[in-house]
Amino acid sequence: MKLPLLLCTALRALLLTGLLLPAAYLNAQVPHPKEVFGFTPGDDYQLATYQQMLEYYRKLAAASERVELREIGKSVLGKPLLLLFISSEENLRQLDKWRGISEQLARARIDEATAQNLAQNGKAVVWIDGGLHATEVAGAQMTPLLAHRVATEETPEMQHIRQEVILMLMPVMNPDGLNIVADWYKKNRGTPYETTRPPWLYHHYVGHDNNRDWFMNNMPESRAVTELLYNQWYPQIVYNHHQTGPSWTRIFIPPFADPVNPNIHPGVTTGVNMLGTAMANRYAMKKMPGAVSGVIYSMWWNGGMRTVPYFHNMIGILTETSHATPTPRFYDPDSLPRAIAARRGGGHPTNGTNIFYPYPWKGGMSTFSQPVAYMITASMAVLRTAADLRQQWLYNIYRMGRDAIETPGTYAYLIPHQQANRVEAYNLVNILRLGGIEIQQASQAFSANGKEYAAGTFVIPTAQAFRPYLTDLMEKQQYPNRRRSPNGPPEPPYDLAGWTLPMQMGVEVIKADSAFAFEGETLRADVQPAPGSVTGRSGFGYVLNHQDNNSVLAVNRLLKAGAKVSWAADAFEAQKTEFEAGSYVLECSQEQAARLAEELGLHLHGLRRKPKTELLTLSPARIGLYKSWVANMDEGWTRWLLKSYEFEVDTLHDEDIRTADLSVYHAIILPHQRASSILHGHAPNTMPEPYTGGMGLEGALALKDYVEAGGTLLALDAASDFAIEQFGLPLRDVTAGVSPNSFFIPGSLVRITLNQAHPLAYGMPQEAAASFVRSRAFQPLRLSRKGEGGWADIPEAPRADVEIVARYATDDLLMSGWAMGEKRYLANKAAVVRVPFGKGDVILFGFRTQFRGQSRATYKLLFNALHGASLPALPRVEEPAIQAEKSEP
Repeated sequence: MKLPLLLCTALRALLLTGLLLPAAYLNAQVPHPKEVFGFTPGDDYQLATYQQMLEYYRKLAAASERVELREIGKSVLGKPLLLLFISSEENLRQLDKWRGISEQLARARIDEATAQNLAQNGKAVVWIDGGLHATEVAGAQMTPLLAHRVATEETPEMQHIRQEVILMLMPVMNPDGLNIVADWYKKNRGTPYETTRPPWLYHHYVGHDNNRDWFMNNMPESRAVTELLYNQWYPQIVYNHHQTGPSWTRIFIPPFADPVNPNIHPGVTTGVNMLGTAMANRYAMKKMPGAVSGVIYSMWWNGGMRTVPYFHNMIGILTETSHATPTPRFYDPDSLPRAIAARRGGGHPTNGTNIFYPYPWKGGMSTFSQPVAYMITASMAVLRTAADLRQQWLYNIYRMGRDAIETPGTYAYLIPHQQANRVEAYNLVNILRLGGIEIQQASQAFSANGKEYAAGTFVIPTAQAFRPYLTDLMEKQQYPNRRRSPNGPPEPPYDLAGWTLPMQMGVEVIKADSAFAFEGETLRADVQPAPGSVTGRSGFGYVLNHQDNNSVLAVNRLLKAGAKVSWAADAFEAQKTEFEAGSYVLECSQEQAARLAEELGLHLHGLRRKPKTELLTLSPARIGLYKSWVANMDEGWTRWLLKSYEFEVDTLHDEDIRTADLSVYHAIILPHQRASSILHGHAPNTMPEPYTGGMGLEGALALKDYVEAGGTLLALDAASDFAIEQFGLPLRDVTAGVSPNSFFIPGSLVRITLNQAHPLAYGMPQEAAASFVRSRAFQPLRLSRKGEGGWADIPEAPRADVEIVARYATDDLLMSGWAMGEKRYLANKAAVVRVPFGKGDVILFGFRTQFRGQSRATYKLLFNALHGASLPALPRVEEPAIQAEKSEP
């Protein structure tokens, strides 16, 4: 009996040695990041560039059978976007199997028994990334260490993780920005400006807003990731690293602060809390203090990398680690604050008595290795919990999907394909489809709601797993009225309060409450408007409706090709058809007209003879876009939009404004930026000298001279303050200086009414939604006859020479989100105005017409101003009396 026992023991030892030696040998061949970078990520004063990281990840994948490297797309500047799959060798050989299980459970079209079986036999799929914001530098530096550790570590815990989890690791989501920040840091290392940020956006177009693009997916980086998450892999957990922790902490972790969006399944909310608790416990056991919860960040807003997963029944995790610089810092323990700021009350005390901050950090020396270690520790907590509760995570996403499918309510949303702004209806459909929404297009006419709908109508049934996402984007938001204390100041939401897409995009959507029958095909890829048409005989040219945003693309292409394009100054009739004022009259060849109709889905009508109306002939608009050395996301969004619509744009820095010949531009745009920032920029000694100062009074005077000589200045939102102050314009922002206790609209959709006869409103509907983000409302100045409580019987003072293009509505102002005091301070006030100034014009937009590339319904206000600036003279148009503000008695 002893001999077999001894043999068994010896055999076991030999087997273990045979298993461990090859693993140890193979792991020794896997390069550590230090071997490629020349330093260990997290070393003080060191940042690896994206070129170094590409080299490392390719070597890692080549050396390890536990790592598979894929390129999922390109950045906006053409750099490869890499994704690593890390798991056991056996799991990687069956990736398609695990992906298929993940999809079936997430889509929840299977029965209970099948779901239970798949959950029992599947693998948890976990997404972890190194973050998007390039100035939050530790995330991208941490991921090489995490990848190496998961691939090579042989502890029982890591073997368990590799066996139960498929890790999708995206090391760098913003490679362009990584190089921008790394290069800036290296250039300024050893100077007083070592810890400053670059004076330009760290994403070519959108900077920090690359984490505000996750339902629109305007940027190629977000499109590539969204396709993976919601149409291919459906991870149960999505962990997005960030690095803006609250002061005097080490990291923010879930649970989040209130409020929670009611469209989110409570299983998501509680799942987020579970993972946050797992992180906090791991920090406590490893004697890593400073993890705080329940501050700043909430679960209301849709549109962020970690928030969109909520609406797909996925556990979205954001952490915000502190110390966002490779340079060490010292925190004097004697300066420890009594509390960490929270959304309500006096904050979380730092004495260990708060449930959301039970293990406070007391200060001392902080080095770059610390945020790297905290990020890796949080990632390990997520991976360990995913492995331990693998079957639970897999089944839960199925159960939440079934709950969504079985929820009563609206049966379907219908989007007719024939719309005033037709291209945006198709854009809305594509946005929803890319976000994982199941959409069908009717192949023949059908009836719903007692009405007939044509073939081509898009039908979006609500009985689908991602119903929370669909509902949240299609319905109005009603943000709770939250104040810091009764009758006290409002508690600002994290980011926005309202974002309803059909409103922002100007798309008609019909809700069908009852079931109906129809024949249709499921969309598998983006759809484009069917080729348009050219009707009628042309002896003079063609007429094109102004309503479709694609009409602007057509006009810019024709102008670039040398064709003659005009606005019709008045409505006219041709070939027994009525055309609105502002219709485009195109004097181009039949071939050009046919090509535009086919490529852009537009309908052109032939004109036998010149219309009987004045034609306002446009020129290719020469545009200057102001770009401050204070990095400005609105400048980037504006630049992206104008490039997308093929406008020719020059960037104008402060020195250009002061010294260049501005008369070559039809229009100059001041994007949304505080007036003081435009004027003064970075203060002296806060940045390297070439990047300090703004345009100054010299620049303001140059702009004033430019407009007086006949130029057009466009000022968006906050930049309108600069124009009013520096030019002495006869109007004021009525919201300026008003206490937030009385007036507060933090980020909502409000209704505007348009003076459709004004050239700047050509093609616009009578009403539209405007994105009001603590924005502006104008009132022309006029000497009052009121004094000491009475009225003087004297002649009325003249009205200011201000044309009102758009006003905030009088009634039903709030469309989606949250507003306080809007009736008193916003109703019937001017939203867009034209102010003649010398021989030129100043056009003020109280809100951002192009906000984050979302507000498609108001794009034309900006486009019309640019095209109108190319006219020898923009016609003067009086506002209809029904819209104008009442005179004093």
